[in-house]
Amino acid sequence: MTQDELKTLVGQAALQYVKPGSIVGVGTGSTVDKFIDALAASGIKVAGAVSSSVRSTERMQALGIPVLDASEVEDLGVYIDGADEIDHAGHMIKGGGAALTREKIVADLAERFVCIADESKLVQMLGKFPLPVEVIPMAAAQIARAFAAQGGVATLRAGVVTDNGCQILDVTGLQIRDPMAFEREVNQWPGVVTVGVFARNRAQVCLLGTSEGVKTLKFV
Repeated sequence: MTQDELKTLVGQAALQYVKPGSIVGVGTGSTVDKFIDALAASGIKVAGAVSSSVRSTERMQALGIPVLDASEVEDLGVYIDGADEIDHAGHMIKGGGAALTREKIVADLAERFVCIADESKLVQMLGKFPLPVEVIPMAAAQIARAFAAQGGVATLRAGVVTDNGCQILDVTGLQIRDPMAFEREVNQWPGVVTVGVFARNRAQVCLLGTSEGVKTLKFV
């Protein structure tokens, strides 16, 4: 199966976690696009969705799925989103689509994070995929130097302004052995809006698209 077909497969599989009449959290990216399309075609009537990006909001509205502002919602049963990397404990790197801050906000509202991904995203250790970090522009050079001190190389993502009006640094050369501690540390650096390590808001379930079909990984 192609990568696109695997994305379609896991997007459809995620429907089992959507309860009719509920409000669902919806992430961002090409795999999530498949879930949105599947949800719209499924006939499952949801009370609404909380979206992590303008892109997903526009797609859902075009398909007739009502979108609610996060400020209108106190909690969500489930948040469904993809990942750029996910390890065997459910920790993830996210932000390839530059929506990492809003993704964390919506994930934090949810009781359960269901990650949908193809098998190429499963790794033993986070860090091969360039780590996205959303930063306030005036701090970008300072934060790049802080990563250099840890052996990382931070590159400004050219031409990208986030939905929050900030910039993205993509950091290579890292091996993230303790995702929770790493996330906690980098989030304290002045000028960092969000680091793209999702450890505090890790996945509880991963629906992994494989050549043998969808494999369900559950994390304690």
